[in-house]
Amino acid sequence: MLSAVLSMGLAPATLAQTSDVPPAPAEKPDPNAPSAAPEEPIINLLDREPEPLFSDTLVPYAPARASSPGIKGGLRQGALYLMAKLTPDSPPLNEGLIWRIYSETTNADGRLQLVATSQGGDAEFRLDPGTYLIHTAYGFSQATNRIVIGKEVQSKMVTLNAGGIKFGAALKDGEDLDGRAVAFDLYGMEFNQRGERNLIASNVKPGSILRLSANTYHVVSKYGDVNAVVRADIQVLPGKLTEATIFHKAAGITLKLVNERGGEAIANTTWSVLSPGGDVVVEATGAFPDFVLAEGEYEALARNNGRTYLHTFQVEPGEDREVEVVTSISELASQQQSSINN
Repeated sequence: MLSAVLSMGLAPATLAQTSDVPPAPAEKPDPNAPSAAPEEPIINLLDREPEPLFSDTLVPYAPARASSPGIKGGLRQGALYLMAKLTPDSPPLNEGLIWRIYSETTNADGRLQLVATSQGGDAEFRLDPGTYLIHTAYGFSQATNRIVIGKEVQSKMVTLNAGGIKFGAALKDGEDLDGRAVAFDLYGMEFNQRGERNLIASNVKPGSILRLSANTYHVVSKYGDVNAVVRADIQVLPGKLTEATIFHKAAGITLKLVNERGGEAIANTTWSVLSPGGDVVVEATGAFPDFVLAEGEYEALARNNGRTYLHTFQVEPGEDREVEVVTSISELASQQQSSINN
């Protein structure tokens, strides 16, 4: 389960004891209190008309603390204290949160104005009376809520309904592929207008943890840069860390063109690796090209000094090896005879 620890926020500034002192901040939300709808609930944006794109331009706003006693500006503002948790029953998060406060008033470009930001755990803001949008991000999990600010002090708890995925990769015998050329791409389950899944995160390395909204996701794991690709649908549960290990049936293959078995590799060789149907799987140039190939049968085609040499080979999962393509007539005849006998 994703861990979350209560973090104490910034205490409100102490003002001089005068008749103009603003009201004391409300108590922080009790993490153990049962979830109940507040008298003035935060309204989810899904219940409203679509808003324009958010603006990334920060609009200056009054600081959370008055610079000196007796400043009247703080009296004209309301205080907002925010906390977030993964589920209604989990403790508040004390790190990894990004808070953004947007004004509902749009600028000349039709974008919402960014008023204030905060990172870490809980957050406190002093805001002019008005309507705002609270955008809460925890990794790739996000929530946007609407709130009306007056001159009073408000405390709100945001429930993200989020979990996480920890990525891992292994061979079919269980050998760990951490540290090798393995990467993951994460997609949503829905398709866009081009018939493609929406990419959420790319080139994620084994051992990485992504924070995500509870949902089902499509994961593509690629071992090497050729055709060792495995796909899977993985469900993320709220408040849980899902460990997703993808098993690959592939191996590393190094090609060599030699004059005789066990001989020196011949430089300036152009290579093509073909599927049983004759389709080109991968091409390269050099004395020792190496690839990770999915399990199966392939044909290596080597071109050197105006001549072409062919050799059929098999890829077995987890069996990294060298594949030699020989140029000698006797070796080629022996391979052909062996193929006929088989």
